[in-house]
Amino acid sequence: MPRGNRLDVAGVAQHVIQRGNDRQPCFFREADYLRYLQDLREAALKFDCRIHAYVLMTNHVHLLVTPGALGAVGGMMQAVGRRYVRYLNDALARTGTLWEGRYKASMVDDERYVLACYRYIELNPVRAGMVPDVADYRWSSYACNGQGQPDPLLRPHPVYEQIAPEEEGRRARYRDLVAQGITDDDLVAIRLYAQRQRALGSSQFQQAIEAMLGRRAGLGKPGRPSARKNVL
Repeated sequence: MPRGNRLDVAGVAQHVIQRGNDRQPCFFREADYLRYLQDLREAALKFDCRIHAYVLMTNHVHLLVTPGALGAVGGMMQAVGRRYVRYLNDALARTGTLWEGRYKASMVDDERYVLACYRYIELNPVRAGMVPDVADYRWSSYACNGQGQPDPLLRPHPVYEQIAPEEEGRRARYRDLVAQGITDDDLVAIRLYAQRQRALGSSQFQQAIEAMLGRRAGLGKPGRPSARKNVL
């Protein structure tokens, strides 16, 4: 059965997930994380993608990214994926597949879900039991978004910038939001829409995307989905 094209509109944020093949590790050493971030930054610049939030887990990656053009996210993910695999194969004398097929992506509505996705992504290591506090995990964007540490990879989303007028107040407000976590309903919705690769947001947002693309953007059937086990 042919694979459908992902929903993709320039200027609309996407929650992107790339997993290791068969949920196997894709990062083994500190140098691997650093190399991936370097490759991602170069690919994001080349393809005009603005990275707002990220986390590099042991066996998968989450990104919140806004493309500047149609197809930009696909170009970025293909470039960084190939380059990083070449690096890792050479460094570890390995062969074979690293990534689990194509990445998954869901479009994200500015009005409600952008900041929820920020928090969902950066809180991944806490939900996984890897660290007790979000600030304890090194390989995420929280150090920049919540604590002000420079990160050349990141560019803030306008919704994040609207939290407060000044940078110090913005980071303090964001830390409060992260400390509050996200609701169970939002947690389930973010996971499900990413898995189904649909447009996460209000019915008006989904209808606008459908009008632009001529394709269904929502899930179709109403109702609260059940949580998927072991999906971060």
